[in-house]
Amino acid sequence: MTQGPLRGIRVLDIGSFLAGPFCGTVMAEFGAEVIKIEEPGEGDPLRRFGTMTEVGDTMVWLSESRNKKCVTLDLRKPRGVEILLKLVAQSDIVIENFRPGILEGWGLGYEQIKAANPRVIMVRISGYGQTGPYRSRPGFARVAHAFSGLVYLAGEPGRPPVMPGSTSLADYMSGVWAALGALMALRERDRSGRGQYIDIGLYESIFRFLDEIAPAYDRKGFIRERLGADTINIVPHSHYETQDGKWVAIACSNDKMFYRLADAMGAPALCSDPRYSVMAARLARREEVNQLVSDWTRSLPADEVLRICEEKSVPCSLIYSIKDIFEDPHYAERANILRMAGGRVPGFVLPNVVPRLSETPGEVAWVGPALGEHTEEVYRELLGLSTEDIAQLRADNVI
Repeated sequence: MTQGPLRGIRVLDIGSFLAGPFCGTVMAEFGAEVIKIEEPGEGDPLRRFGTMTEVGDTMVWLSESRNKKCVTLDLRKPRGVEILLKLVAQSDIVIENFRPGILEGWGLGYEQIKAANPRVIMVRISGYGQTGPYRSRPGFARVAHAFSGLVYLAGEPGRPPVMPGSTSLADYMSGVWAALGALMALRERDRSGRGQYIDIGLYESIFRFLDEIAPAYDRKGFIRERLGADTINIVPHSHYETQDGKWVAIACSNDKMFYRLADAMGAPALCSDPRYSVMAARLARREEVNQLVSDWTRSLPADEVLRICEEKSVPCSLIYSIKDIFEDPHYAERANILRMAGGRVPGFVLPNVVPRLSETPGEVAWVGPALGEHTEEVYRELLGLSTEDIAQLRADNVI
């Protein structure tokens, strides 16, 4: 990692599973030295979450622990706490996602971290945040999706709520928010010289994205319900089946886009028909409008729908499976799928780095390391421990 914009920044990742560690992953992709602290023997549970590989770690671990240095340290032992605080003294950011109170019980709360390094920035991610009546409750992404209001909106009208995708969205989004917060805190530290802590509840990362549901309820008493593939304030803006059994997403977020779609459908009269010519009128006839579009898409194969929509500048895409993604030339041209040349699993595929920086781009140097792979390197270089010191720590099960 020679050119990333975060080179020279050292991060201690003492979290587990996904939300906190993903924050570290984002920073590691852009040049930060991220030292992942894991429990001796067991390691992060993420190593066993997902599809196992021939190297004894899962695909999720290999992907989401990219570019990190992995060391072992038992934070429940006094010697482990002592070593961590010495690492804190030489670091810029500490990331954790334990339930509030756990680190305090080990003598590693924010006050102790701050005492070891007043300039350090501490990222704290938990299910419900560090304050509030629910602070001590355990939290996972599925629970955060429910508590944030997202799951209530996911699914078909009158049917049970569904999982909004199969990914741990709240974990990933909390990691992104945490990385953003850490960068803002670094900027403030450049001015004031002071560190601070960042407090994120998993549910907050999702609630922040739910557009107008809060003011709409407060001012109008409106409770948004499940709309399936539709969107509350826009129509047609949904998923439509094609003649060959595929599905496309069509977006018409304003009247001009609808007029283009009407032209594409060979029905320009819709543009001047008062029942459909403006959004408010279309919203009053949501099912009718969707049926008009659906009748058109079902009359043509998906490729033809896509061709006509592109020709008429109508936003439209095939609803992709991962197979479609791997075969798509745009993904290939943008190098969105990265295939590693060597390392622990030669040829291993990863989603590539986001965002793209023109002068100091991020990169993936290696996939998730083996448990304790960098233990001796880190403790020798940063703490000056000898071979005998490290051997004794191993004998005492501290590392």
